[in-house]
Amino acid sequence: MTTSTSTWADINGMAAYIARPATPGTHPGVILAPELFGLDENIQATARRLAALGFTVVAPDFHHRTQPRAALAGDEAGRKRGFELLTLLTRDGVLADVEAIMNHLRAHEGTGDRIGMVGFSAGGHMAYLAAARLPLRAVATVYPGWLTVTDIPLSTPEPTLTLTSGITGRLLFLVGDEDHVISPAQRARIEAELKASGVRYDFVVYPGAGHPYLFEGRETYDEAAATDTWRRVEELLSSLR
Repeated sequence: MTTSTSTWADINGMAAYIARPATPGTHPGVILAPELFGLDENIQATARRLAALGFTVVAPDFHHRTQPRAALAGDEAGRKRGFELLTLLTRDGVLADVEAIMNHLRAHEGTGDRIGMVGFSAGGHMAYLAAARLPLRAVATVYPGWLTVTDIPLSTPEPTLTLTSGITGRLLFLVGDEDHVISPAQRARIEAELKASGVRYDFVVYPGAGHPYLFEGRETYDEAAATDTWRRVEELLSSLR
């Protein structure tokens, strides 16, 4: 694993945290979509981690229209505010932001069409949506909520799951079998739709893992699931090279 460098940038009026490999040259691009807590240290550390693997990583500020550079505490107050901000996101806005980042990566980072996306929880929903509407070559969606329902504006007027047939790249879906947001019935619906739509996908369910299981320092952290998730995400993104 190489080292990486990172900085904040303005892209079309939207703040973004950008991490790049320390090695010279052009690299594939990865768009990073956060959990409810916005561009917190977990997401910034993830950007640096993926950049060290040889990717130019951009974590956009999807809340730039409502609370710029939101980086919420991982407590109940932060979760409550995160849900409030989530309900202010729209499909058109998120897709416009992802497309702006894709254009930036092509024009200024030399990625060409070697662009993927990784998202966690709410960000996993954004990644699934973007995969269905934009030409992303590889997408990892980690415990994404609300795909089968219309409880948030991102999943209206019809559930985001109904857009699955638009996915053209590879999809990696990762979830714990004790996830309180994504029930067994919902998991079954999602995988059935992926299969029926002919999507190239891997669907992984981790025994005993809850929501969210990935980041250390939380009661819900699951080391085995997290370790395998990072391995699978790296494997998926390597297809961009």
